[in-house]
Parts: sequence; C-alpha cells; structure tokens
Amino acid sequence: MAVVVQLVSEGPASLGLHTSRDRCTVFAEAIESSSQGGSMARRRFQNGCVFLRGKKPVWVGRFRADIVGPDGQPVRVLRSVILGTKKELPTKHLAERRMELEVARINSPSYRPGRVATLEEFSERWKTEVLSKRKPSTIHAAESHLKNQILPLLGTIKLSELGTENQQNFVTRLSGTVSRKTLLNVLGTLSSMLKTAQNWGYVCEGVNFSKLALPSRTISEQAPSFSEQEARSIIAEAKGQYRVMFAIAAMSGLRVGEILALQLNDFDFPNRLLAVRRSVWRGKLQTPKTINSQAVLPLPDALAGIVKEHAKGLSTPWLFLNSRGHFFIGENVVRQALTPILDKLKIRRRGFHAFRHLHASLLLSSGAAPQVAQKQLRHADARITLGIYGHVIGESHREAVEKVASILFPTVPNSVPVSEVIQ
Repeated sequence: MAVVVQLVSEGPASLGLHTSRDRCTVFAEAIESSSQGGSMARRRFQNGCVFLRGKKPVWVGRFRADIVGPDGQPVRVLRSVILGTKKELPTKHLAERRMELEVARINSPSYRPGRVATLEEFSERWKTEVLSKRKPSTIHAAESHLKNQILPLLGTIKLSELGTENQQNFVTRLSGTVSRKTLLNVLGTLSSMLKTAQNWGYVCEGVNFSKLALPSRTISEQAPSFSEQEARSIIAEAKGQYRVMFAIAAMSGLRVGEILALQLNDFDFPNRLLAVRRSVWRGKLQTPKTINSQAVLPLPDALAGIVKEHAKGLSTPWLFLNSRGHFFIGENVVRQALTPILDKLKIRRRGFHAFRHLHASLLLSSGAAPQVAQKQLRHADARITLGIYGHVIGESHREAVEKVASILFPTVPNSVPVSEVIQ
C-alpha cells in the first residue's frame, strides 16, 4: 500500500483538511501533552477524504497525521494512501469503509505522533544503540550488509516509504548480484532494523517475507568433506597443536571457532565429556553460533589421549594460542597449516568445515539415528542435519532397499555389500 506524506502549514483557525478533490471531516481537540511527548493539538476524530485518481482509476484516501522529525520536534503532515482499485472497490462507500481502517489508529485515544527519518539516518542510531551489543561476527556481517547492499540502494528513502513495494524492488535489484542465502541474510539485517524502528515509534512497515517474491532455491551440492583415509593422513602429517586441532575437528565435529576457544577445563576426562562453551571469531572471544551450540558432548578415548598429551606442555588454561599469546584466526590456520598439508598429500583443497562434514557422514553411515547426529552437531532441528547430509546412505537403508529389490526379482544375485561412500 503506497503512502505519500506532505507537510502542512496551518494556523489555529485552520483545522480542516484542505484539498481540491473533496472535503475531509476533521474535528480537533487541544489536549495536554505528556512530559515526554511535547505539546500539540491532536485530532480527536477525523474521517479523511476519498477520491478517484488516474487513467486506471484507484481510490485514494487523504488524512492528517502527526510525526516527530529527526530534530525531535512534532510536525503535522498530509498523508495520502492508495485504498484499492475501482474494480476492487466499485463504490465510494466501500472506499470510505476501507478508509475507516486507515484512520482508526489516528482516531484512537492512545494515538501518539510517529517518528520519521531516512534509513541512513536511522542506521547510525541503530548501529550505536543495538548493533554494538551483538557478537563481533554479527556486527561484521551487518556492517557489510549496510555498506554494500542496504544503504547504497535504500539509504535516502524515508522509513515511512519503505513498504512492501520498495522492499520487493530492493530484492529484485539484489537477486542478480548475490546468492539467495546472502540475500536472505541481508533481508534479515534490514528486518532487524525496521523492527527496532517500529519499537521506537518510527513510522515504518516491517519486512514480511511471505509478501516478497524471493529467488527460487538452487540445486544444492553435497557438502565438501574429507574421506576417512584423507583425514587419517592429514592428522598423521600435522605437527604440534595443529595435529590436536584437526583430531578434535574430525572426532567431535566441532566448528573451527569452537575448537580455537577450548580450555583444558572444558574436558572432563574421568567422565569422558567435552563441554562447548565459547567460540573465537577473527581472534575475538564470543558466544557460540547459536544457543544449541552450547552443549556437553561425549569425549572419545582416542581424542582424550591426544588432548592429555598436548596438555603436558601448556602454560595457560587455553588449549591453543599463537606465538604472540593471542587466539588463532581460523582462516590463518587453514592457510598456514591445513592447505600446505593438503598440497603435500595431493588432496583437493578444502576448508576446516570439511572435518565437520566428515564427522557427520561417518555418524549417519555407521547407523546413528538422525536425532543423535543432530545432537552431536548441535543443529536446532534434525531436518537441518538431514538437509545437509541427505546424500549419506547408511547400511541399514541400503539393506532395506536390497530386500525390496529381492522380493521383486528374487533370481538376481545380491551384490557385494558396499560400505558408505563419503563425498
């Protein structure tokens, strides 16, 4: 629904709504303002006015509204809103009924002036008051979205004008330049901003994903993973603390940031448990990715032995620190330690996350229930686990299909059992 706002200058005697289209009914009542809202004569009741406009006639409604400008001062505006087409609303009476819904909020005794600002103006406050309280990784992502996508295309638009139509235009312009996942992340940042703006009393419309035409999903590829033999060779080739990092990644499925933030007291050796409590992102300590990521996991005996051996040479509670006594950066570990090993072993280059995919694949192929894999990987939903690792076919699944085939074609000899293929 398109909305046009026009500033109106008026004196004490000019309380009616002036328009050349039709007459609008407005009754005013001077009220005492609260100590927070400033003083202003507020409309006690108004009907607004309704008229047809355009070659393809649409019903337009006009009414007055009070807003708070960027300087904090209240301003009276004339607002126009498209109520619907002549085809949708054949009579003026029906258009007036629709108009009643528009002015109901303003006619309410609890009505207070809304605030207006451009998206760029509001973004500065949002970054200071809200974004600064988020995790470093979230701050970095949101600032990137603002700098590269949101502000260049939407920065000069007023919050009150950023409705579904402008949001759809934004989606369309981005669709050819970024992936669907990136687009959804950008919309998530925009949605967070507009929701905050609404909570703070600004005149704006939130992001309703169900009203937006988003790019269709592309065919998902299998997650890059190491094979069992590749993982063994990498761990055997790695030296020092890198060997321990890779072993933890392969045997527990932890994310790289969670591994780099481990302390010795996170390991409960007598009870064979490993607690995931924190994460490191670009050398900065923060909470794990999600609430579900904080968990206590089983500690395999083989991994416990490797960690105990590594712990003998530690002088701090932290398991992994670089030569300057700082946290490692995940990208540097891949570039300086993992990639040279992969090149030496002639293994195709992959990132740290390939160990996590290997762990998940081995869990499912060994017969673990999806719920078990979900708990180990700490996904919010088992469907996420299956969505990523749906290509993994366990022996129980394969045997069940073989039984069906043997019923249909009992004379065909059974194939030699094959173990799970891990991409």
